[in-house]
Amino acid sequence: MISLPPLSLYVHIPWCVQKCPYCDFNSHAQKGEIPESQYLDALLEDLKLDIEHYQLSQSSKVSQSSEESQQSKASQAPRLLHSIFIGGGTPSLISPQGIGRLLRGIEAQIAFEDKIEITMEANPGTIEAERFAEFQRQGVNRISIGVQSFEDEKLQALGRIHGKQEAINAAHLAHKIGLNSFNLDLMHGLPNQTQAQALSDLDKAIELDPYHLSWYQLTIEPNTLFYSKPPILPDDDDLWDIFEQGHQRLTDAGYVQYEISGYSKPGYQCRHNLNYWHFGDYLGIGCGAHGKISFADGRIIRTTKIKHPKGYLSAYQNLVKPYRDSESLVEISDRPFEYFMNRFRLIENCPKNEFVERTGLPLSTIESQIDWAIQQGYINDGQDHWQITKKGKLFFNDLIAGFMSDDE
Repeated sequence: MISLPPLSLYVHIPWCVQKCPYCDFNSHAQKGEIPESQYLDALLEDLKLDIEHYQLSQSSKVSQSSEESQQSKASQAPRLLHSIFIGGGTPSLISPQGIGRLLRGIEAQIAFEDKIEITMEANPGTIEAERFAEFQRQGVNRISIGVQSFEDEKLQALGRIHGKQEAINAAHLAHKIGLNSFNLDLMHGLPNQTQAQALSDLDKAIELDPYHLSWYQLTIEPNTLFYSKPPILPDDDDLWDIFEQGHQRLTDAGYVQYEISGYSKPGYQCRHNLNYWHFGDYLGIGCGAHGKISFADGRIIRTTKIKHPKGYLSAYQNLVKPYRDSESLVEISDRPFEYFMNRFRLIENCPKNEFVERTGLPLSTIESQIDWAIQQGYINDGQDHWQITKKGKLFFNDLIAGFMSDDE
C-alpha cells in the first residue's frame, strides 16, 4: 500500500519568441499568432480527461454502506491541488486574461489547497514584465524570472532577447507589486565566462534580493545548437571555484541551499519543486508534459502527453482522445532508483519512513544498496533517516546508479 503524497499540476506552454541555443526543453519558436484560446480549451479538456481517467474526484459518486464507506474513505476522498507550475516555453506570452481563465478552469475541476502556490515562468523583457501585476491579479502568486546573466554580451551568446537593465527592472517590479515570492534563474559556467564575471552576476542577483534563487551550471545537452557547435566553457577547476565562492556568498546573504541548485530565504522554498523531490504526485497537461500518479492499491503510473503543438491541437480539433502519448507502470524494481534520484537532490535528511510511504516497499528491499552507499561514504545512516554526504553530492550519478535495478 502507498500513502498518497501531495498532488501538483504542471502546465506546459510550448511557445517562445525564439529558441535558445542551450535549450533542450520542448519549446518552439513562435511563428505568427499563438492559438491562445484554442490551446487553453485543450489544456482544460486534457485535465478533465486525466481527472476522469485516474478517478481523482470520486468521493460522492457511489452510495455505500457505512462500513464500506469507512474502508474506502481514504482512497475515494478527492485530492486537493497542492501547487501549480506553468512552464515552457515562455508562459508569459499568454495574456493575463488567458492565464486567469486557465486557473479558474482548473479550480472548477479540482479544488485547491489553502494558500496554494501558483508559479509562472516569465521572461524579463519589457512587455512581459509590465504584465506581472496583471498576472498576479489573475491568481499567480509566484513568478520565476529567466534572467540567466546580467551581462549583455553573455545574454546575446545565450540567445536571450532581453538585456541587463530589463532583468534588473523586472526584479524591482516583482518587489514593487508585492508578490508572495519570486525566483531569479541564473546560470554560471557560460561561454568564455571568467570566475570574476560569474561571481559578479551572482552578486547582482543577491543585490536584487529575490526570495528564491535558482543558480545552476550551464550544461550542453543533445539536440541543441550548442551541442552541434560547442562553445568554449570554463574548465572544471574554475567551475568548482565558482561554486564554492558563490555558495559562500549566498550563505552570507541569508540564502539556504535546500537542493542541488535551489537557494531560498527561510520559508520561501519552491513548494512545487519540493513535491517533485519528495517523490510526490503531479498531473502534467500540455504539449509533452509528464505526470506521475500514485494509487492507494500500490500502483504508480507515469504519463506523457503528445509532444508537438500541432499534434496536441489536432487531438483537440479532431476529437482524438486522450491527449496521452504514453502511460506506463513504474515497476517495483525501478522504484528505489526513481525515489532516490529525486530525494537525494535535497540537502535535508531523508526519513526512512518516507521511502516506505512513497514507494510502498519495505526497507529490506534496499538493505544491500544502502549498506553499499554507506561503505562508499555517499550517505550517513541515522536511526530514522539517511543523509547524503559531501562525497555523495560530488559523485551523485554513481550514488544513484547504485539503486538501479539489474534490468537497467
